[in-house]
Amino acid sequence: MATRDFLEQVKSAGVVGAGGAGFPTHVKLNTQVDHLIINGVECEPLLRVDQELMAAFPFELMEAAKAIKEHLGATHGHFALKGQYKQAIAALQPHIQPLNDWDLVKLDSFYPAGDEQVLVYEVLQTVVPEGGIPLNVDAVVLNVETLLNIYNALQGQSVTDKYLTVTGAIEEPMTLKVPIGTPISSILHQVAANTNGIVIIDGGPMMGKVVSPSDSVTKTTKAIIIVPAGHPLLGYKIVDNTRVIRAAMSVCCICRQCTDMCPRYLLGHGLEPHKTMTAVAYGKPFSAKAITQAFLCSECGVCDAYACPMGLSPRALHVMLKQQLTAGGIKNPHHAIVEQSRRERSYRQVPTLRLLNRLRLTQWDVPAPLRLDTWEISEVRLPLKQHIGQPAVVTVSIGEQITKGDLIATAPTEGLGASIHASITGTVISTNPDVVIRAEGRALP
Repeated sequence: MATRDFLEQVKSAGVVGAGGAGFPTHVKLNTQVDHLIINGVECEPLLRVDQELMAAFPFELMEAAKAIKEHLGATHGHFALKGQYKQAIAALQPHIQPLNDWDLVKLDSFYPAGDEQVLVYEVLQTVVPEGGIPLNVDAVVLNVETLLNIYNALQGQSVTDKYLTVTGAIEEPMTLKVPIGTPISSILHQVAANTNGIVIIDGGPMMGKVVSPSDSVTKTTKAIIIVPAGHPLLGYKIVDNTRVIRAAMSVCCICRQCTDMCPRYLLGHGLEPHKTMTAVAYGKPFSAKAITQAFLCSECGVCDAYACPMGLSPRALHVMLKQQLTAGGIKNPHHAIVEQSRRERSYRQVPTLRLLNRLRLTQWDVPAPLRLDTWEISEVRLPLKQHIGQPAVVTVSIGEQITKGDLIATAPTEGLGASIHASITGTVISTNPDVVIRAEGRALP
């Protein structure tokens, strides 16, 4: 397949990174590299999407992976997952074993193993430069669900559905396939969740965000976690920046555990959160690096949810600083080339089970089997920005009848962006600020 045709199929289908921030995949694949790494590690605890997809669709995933590897001109393909994913390994092994240019990489269960930079090091033993991306070390990393979406794109199917794990304080955790734009309230109804006195997290327990039942599933939604109000986990989700600074001034003892456990620091990057905390809290005359190193933070949450004995949040401070520095026109000045990780890295990785216990989530670390039921959704709300870059440009009008898979908003002609397609068949009832489609059928309240 010609390179341009391949990229156009991926772009036309609206494929974006399904396991992260939603980077447009046709842009990521517009390159040539030596290594293609498929990320089936599933970074966050409690999530089950990728391992379920690997067990259910090994043929489709490997067909897409081989096509992408050929397009990239890569000489090596690596399918990475955790060694404990026995069903996924059994499903993939027959498709990978006969291939001399592919290997199945089995990782230990630690957090954040699925972080792109951590994964690149685990697979290639090469450190991505500070502020860099895998491309800087001749690699491209793709999430498993993104890979499945590429397979569908090569069959002429647009991205209209999302796989997500629904877990937490419910009787029967499960992994679901739902139309993009499905209201979270509909999912809560489907899994018979008690909606009184709960908080909903979109994403994993470490990096996910608190959302409302009225919010919708997007192309990047990976999980819906139902947490009882008052659960300790929420202390890391609802953060007041003023309180963060005051708490640092009051109780930070500069023990540097936030630095010693930081995954990026352990890779060899110059990120030392304890120095940022000290500089901001006490006004110490550190160099500008103490502030601008915030750009190197991946916001994984190890520093606050696991490392800090005082319950402080260097992560929240880094998020605040990145926002303020960016608003002031300041860009990341840190781009050091790192030759090797720090010696102590191997024994400072955070075991997933220990992290779950620390967060008091062990009781929810249970299977969430994949369900492929076809649901009739009465209404979906599709945000025009479900990806990094510019919002998609609406191509439909109110009152227009559309079919599932139809283009409803196109990627902008300039800058990053991705197209969006109808996830159900119905009538457009709104185009601003989101595209809302209403259909006759069984509603999920």
